Amino acid sequence: MIPFNIPPYVGTEMDYVRQAAEGHKICGDGPFTFRCQEWMEKRFDAKKVLLTTSGTTALEMAAILCDLKPGDEVILPSFTFSSTATAFQMVGATLVFVDVRPDTMNIDENVIEAAITERTRVIVPVHYAGVACEMDAIMRIAKKHNLLVVEDAAQGVLSTYHGKALGTIGTFGCYSFHETKNYSMGEGGAVVINDPAFIERAEIIREKGTNRQRFFRGQVDKYTWVDRGSSYLPSDMNAAYLWGQLEVADQINEDRLTTWHFYNDAFQDLAAAGKIELPTIPEGCVHNAHMYYLKCADLAERTAFIDHLKANGVGAVFHYIPLHSAPAGLKFGHFAGEDVYTTKESDRLVRLPMYYGLTPEDRQTVVDAVRAFYAG
Repeated sequence: MIPFNIPPYVGTEMDYVRQAAEGHKICGDGPFTFRCQEWMEKRFDAKKVLLTTSGTTALEMAAILCDLKPGDEVILPSFTFSSTATAFQMVGATLVFVDVRPDTMNIDENVIEAAITERTRVIVPVHYAGVACEMDAIMRIAKKHNLLVVEDAAQGVLSTYHGKALGTIGTFGCYSFHETKNYSMGEGGAVVINDPAFIERAEIIREKGTNRQRFFRGQVDKYTWVDRGSSYLPSDMNAAYLWGQLEVADQINEDRLTTWHFYNDAFQDLAAAGKIELPTIPEGCVHNAHMYYLKCADLAERTAFIDHLKANGVGAVFHYIPLHSAPAGLKFGHFAGEDVYTTKESDRLVRLPMYYGLTPEDRQTVVDAVRAFYAG
């Protein structure tokens, strides 16, 4: 069976984990943590990057930094993982779901403004499949209405929008280093602080609400509890694992892109014949091959397609159930405008195997299985 995903592993990770353990600094903010943060700050031209225990807690930190009050509204796409919503619901915000674009499955920038009310405080664009949302338009809307922007770039590490790294365009950006992502520390993430005015508070929130970082820098003679917060620091052993992959980030990226382009080239004739739809990469967007998906005609065909692939030794999965139709979505938010594409397009989408080290032989097996289904 060709699995849908295998976590990335390059071979140096355990050596670095051992170094962290032997250095007797395995809690948060050890040398590997700082190494990973500095790498991202330099590579992405980011003002401040802080590793977190997950992409979810990165979003939670961003939600706290937005200083939301109960009743404040947050606009986000319904087609996303629950973490995008729960992070803001946990601070009392009301979730306002809007439709997606059918070409990228990203938030439709053209419907955001109609969803804004006097209670709106934040827009949360989600860069699906590592392909950027239309950030110029979103940032113009945010500026016009004095709103904060939190980029959910969980899938977007190493992707860019008109030359800017995803996660560095909004007020905050959030990455994930879960085992399903391009670069992994098992469970982990990072929050990107793009407005220097928020950096000190972000450090405090991440350090259980204490000004411990100011103490370490010699700015205060002792540290104490000064704000809300939690323990968002990952173990330095997890950061050590991630560091092994960041060292060869471009190698991993090129390997995944090779698979992505192999699939995309192989299915051009099926798309031209109207049998499937392929991913769209808008002009100015450079993606990271986080996933390769295609769209079947409808839900029934997708179900038969996934069953066919499984019978032929290929693991494939569908993706999110739209949040606005989930029990918690109905409880904590509402859909603004019309659901033209979210439900219909999510019912059609299927993801093919995509991971670092997928062999040429296995790529061909996947292609052959897809083509066999549509030949029949």
